[in-house]
Amino acid sequence: MWRVGVDAGGTFTDVCLVDEATGAIRVWKVPSTPDDPSHAIARGTVEALGEARATPGDVGYFGHGTTVATNALIQDRGAPTALLTTEGFRDLLEIGRQRRPHLYDLQADKPRVLVPRRLRLEIAERLRHDGRLDKPLDETQVRAVVRRLKNTDIRALAICLLYCYVDPAHEQRVRRIVEEELPGVFVTCSHEVAPEFREFERLSTVVVNAYLGPVMAGYLAGLGPRLREAGIRVTPHITQSNGGVMSFEAARAQPVRTVLSGPATGVVGGLEVGRLAGFGNLITFDMGGTSTDVALIEDGRPKLAGELDVHGYPLKTPALDIHTVGAGGGSIAFVDAGGLLKVGPRSAGAVPGPVCYGLGNDEPTVTDANVVLQTLNPTHLLGGRMPIDRTRADAAIVRLAKSLGLDATATAQGIVSVVTATMAKAIRVISVQRGHDPRDYTLVAFGGAGPLHAARLARELEIPRVLVPRHPGILCALGLLLSDLKTNYAQTRLMRLTPDAVTAMLDTFAELEARAAAWFDGEGIAPGARTLRRTLDMRYAGQNYELPVPWPDAPSPAALVKELTAGFERAHEQIYGYIAAEEPIQAVTFRLEAVGAVRRAELRPFPRATTAVSAAIVSHREVWLDESDGLVVCPVYDRERLGAGHEFVGPAIIEQMDATTLLLPGQRTRVDQFANLVIADEH
Repeated sequence: MWRVGVDAGGTFTDVCLVDEATGAIRVWKVPSTPDDPSHAIARGTVEALGEARATPGDVGYFGHGTTVATNALIQDRGAPTALLTTEGFRDLLEIGRQRRPHLYDLQADKPRVLVPRRLRLEIAERLRHDGRLDKPLDETQVRAVVRRLKNTDIRALAICLLYCYVDPAHEQRVRRIVEEELPGVFVTCSHEVAPEFREFERLSTVVVNAYLGPVMAGYLAGLGPRLREAGIRVTPHITQSNGGVMSFEAARAQPVRTVLSGPATGVVGGLEVGRLAGFGNLITFDMGGTSTDVALIEDGRPKLAGELDVHGYPLKTPALDIHTVGAGGGSIAFVDAGGLLKVGPRSAGAVPGPVCYGLGNDEPTVTDANVVLQTLNPTHLLGGRMPIDRTRADAAIVRLAKSLGLDATATAQGIVSVVTATMAKAIRVISVQRGHDPRDYTLVAFGGAGPLHAARLARELEIPRVLVPRHPGILCALGLLLSDLKTNYAQTRLMRLTPDAVTAMLDTFAELEARAAAWFDGEGIAPGARTLRRTLDMRYAGQNYELPVPWPDAPSPAALVKELTAGFERAHEQIYGYIAAEEPIQAVTFRLEAVGAVRRAELRPFPRATTAVSAAIVSHREVWLDESDGLVVCPVYDRERLGAGHEFVGPAIIEQMDATTLLLPGQRTRVDQFANLVIADEH
């Protein structure tokens, strides 16, 4: 049987197959089909199975990473949505935090409010902050308000009532009324999606979930039959932002949990590759066709964020702490109003793609710059399946060069330098700005364009080592086959951190664990395959931001408080540079991660190579590396011919079907036992 992982990206759809019996891995890439991603998913899967001499009936597991929710939010293609909220809070969605997106830009536009004011309706009810009833729910008024929506075109409705995370009874009753009056409308409640404090962020999250609900439901309704038509009979799973997988049914109910679906599995894949290679501190660098995603892993544990911002919309949903910038192979280079060269975030995407694809685009991209510099193959990609037109790329770069007063080579090199600076800034956000020195980490480079740019990026940041996986271009798809079932629960209960509060704290976790037990039972997870991880968000009294602290094992309430205090102080000093020992500490939000272990792909070591490394050289070509070196004749290695134990020094190009790796002069690479490339500067 074969396990199949498919990552549908903005430019390419990547397929990874793993033979359950032998551990053999097969990879495949096809151009994405943005109008209907399911076309490329089904086509790529069938083609990959054919290349492996397998049939759709041989598939025992199917996992899928998607950008459908993300793209719908970014491109403003969600469903018409209404909102029901507590009296007096109708305009909170528009007021927000009263922050400008850019402090000194008076013309900066905020993201569009997803629910127009005429569809934001108020309900007569009110709870106090501790859950006590202030005003009972007026069900007659609720029904009358809901009926006002019958003649609108809404397809989704969000319910967000004040302090409902303390007691959800009012939201639950309003939901039943809505389902009676508006059958067929997608309904979501804030206590189901984000049972945490901070009203605006909770409101934003539930509105986005409603906005995306019909889009995700329609997508999954089309994908399921298409997979069945292709002959795939197993129940598909979809990845979520926290790095785990969930069922299609869960994705339909909470699509907001899939906004980082694809990038999250890249982090999972990078974590496993780094672990096997012997590195626990990692920075994952995933450069695709549209964007670059970076994340930090410390001591083998990726960072989990309780809140993220997607296209200006704050979302309180569990997600791996991934920072994204609009810098990919398809990012378009242009001259701004001040005459400066800029790259991205606008992208040529899959259609029409970079100029060198010959599909109608005439604006130069990062890929075109690499074709001109010949760091990227100037005749073909995907192992010969995709022809490259260097003449078109040259012409596009020349047009841009004239605007800058430079020659074509300098312009192409400028594009690469600008995009490298953008990616370096992204890595500094997740490392330096959070108290981590990138020089203490290994850069795991993947994505179709990651290995091509990793050498320059590592030197820019003084990162000592680059790890390029065996199949870097499809690592997100492979990560799908390395992911467990996972879900997260949270509950805000504000209390002072004292031994007297420990009983209430344990009671809160017990409630979350009861919900997790029901989820485990529903997913059919055996008792021995269940794992629970507790985390507590903490802060000094009076602070407005919390820091997550792992829940320790302690023999007594006093010892527990002491260990929690020490953990919080370590985190606070790392982020802010000081400890305020005299200040009282508060426990704020209790978090529980439930993991159901499933059978995962196993990455197996390779036998040591018996051939000389020179046998892997398939050609030589002139490559422009920088102004000091000019054109350099580089050997071109076939990655398939490199084996464990091979070593050589750059400059060099390493080509494979799914990616190209660049070695700069003075960099040495060795192939480890898992066929990863480990690249470091010679000293």
